[in-house]
Amino acid sequence: MSRIVVLGAGISGHVAATHLRRKLSKKHTVTVVSPNSNYQWVPSNIWVGTGRMQPKDIIFPLAPLYKKKGIEYKQAKVVTFHPEGDTEIEKPYILAEYVAGETVGAMEKVTYDYLINATGPKLAFDMTEGLKPATNKAYSVCTYTHATEAWHALDQLIQEMKQGKKKKILIGTGHAKSTCQGAAFEYILNVEQELNRHGVRDMAELTWIANEPQLGDFGMDGMLLSYGSNIMKSSELVEMVFEDRGIKWIIGAGVNKIEDGIAHYETLDGEYHTETYDFTMLIPAFSGHGFKAYDKNNKDITDKLFKGFMIVDADYTPKPYEEWTVQDWPETYQNPSYANIFAPGIAFAPPHAISKPRVSKNGTPISPAPPRTGMPSGITAKLVADNIIDTINNKKPSLRHKGSMGNMGAACIASSGYGITKGSGISITTFPIVPDFNKYPDTYGRRLGKTFGEIGLAGHWLKLALHHAFLYKAKMRPFWWLIPE
Repeated sequence: MSRIVVLGAGISGHVAATHLRRKLSKKHTVTVVSPNSNYQWVPSNIWVGTGRMQPKDIIFPLAPLYKKKGIEYKQAKVVTFHPEGDTEIEKPYILAEYVAGETVGAMEKVTYDYLINATGPKLAFDMTEGLKPATNKAYSVCTYTHATEAWHALDQLIQEMKQGKKKKILIGTGHAKSTCQGAAFEYILNVEQELNRHGVRDMAELTWIANEPQLGDFGMDGMLLSYGSNIMKSSELVEMVFEDRGIKWIIGAGVNKIEDGIAHYETLDGEYHTETYDFTMLIPAFSGHGFKAYDKNNKDITDKLFKGFMIVDADYTPKPYEEWTVQDWPETYQNPSYANIFAPGIAFAPPHAISKPRVSKNGTPISPAPPRTGMPSGITAKLVADNIIDTINNKKPSLRHKGSMGNMGAACIASSGYGITKGSGISITTFPIVPDFNKYPDTYGRRLGKTFGEIGLAGHWLKLALHHAFLYKAKMRPFWWLIPE
């Protein structure tokens, strides 16, 4: 009998746990350890943040589902990693602290044969002075609770605009090295749509602020894409969208301090500026959780497992940007020191940025971190689960399932508006996520035809369809596994 422990119940952890449980016999146990009591479909937080959905529309409790499907569930947070066990327990384990119920505060050594670290990122609001959800007129849509707070504040602002008061709204990234520009981009489009719907668009000055060196970078160094019968840069596409909607922009900006209604930022030119606002939604920096790891003699071996995020089968050799290649990126998400530990999704340490690193004239790095959310999280989680399943069933190590972000595509749909007849979707599909300049030297490292952009109601319909399809899948409804990651 094998015991597989999955840390985290977000997109990556939940995908891994559900596939493991479906494909392994019941003599093997699948255990999920997560501090969260609910599963949330994160992409729809945007609609919660504009009042078009309620939290109940995007979440469901984990415990009843896991009990029904035969998945052990512990509402607890990881404290330390012990991949060799200790003097009392020979089996590897993680030390977990319960965060709810009668056992809150209790510690447990959770042993495992295979460990999947899908803890995702820490939302590092503290890396930017004064940036805290629902403080200083600053908000977030990173969780459904944050998004609910954002909508309450935005709704109040809309009511004030209806009374004739002009307002300034600032949306983008809240740190010089933030990632997830796509979420902020989608939110600003939805906010603009809501202002129109309420008839107050002319009362609001709407501004985009981001650490991107150019519009449409999205942490992927931008892209050359097909748009209908034309070929255009992603920067041109986003600029066209912003100009059409009257959205101003500030780019190459590293926000470093938030005060009540004032954002302080530094530019790549080395200048320091401020931007005032009445409402802001800024994506924070993402960081590792600061986990510690120990060997069987209680010696600190954190550097064997973590480099901020978890170390996997990537090439972490320091090298100039010009020497980075897609071959640096992991394929199996297996830790090189401990073959029974894996880290898919956002939990793995990327070997380098995708967007070219840039530093201000003052020496401050202002550059997007590489995105690993959405499709890559689900795809990498499933391939990790499949390798563990093959290893257990075949009784020998197997890593035949592979998937590098250097040969993996991703689709991002930024939908604005809500409903069947109203709304628009800006769809951008990229292949590969990490540009391969050897294969595609003349098209910014990506394959035209598989890298394209579209604007229209069809993209909005697709976003709505995906919302319902992936919640259906997450709830493990009949034939859920037929829905791809």
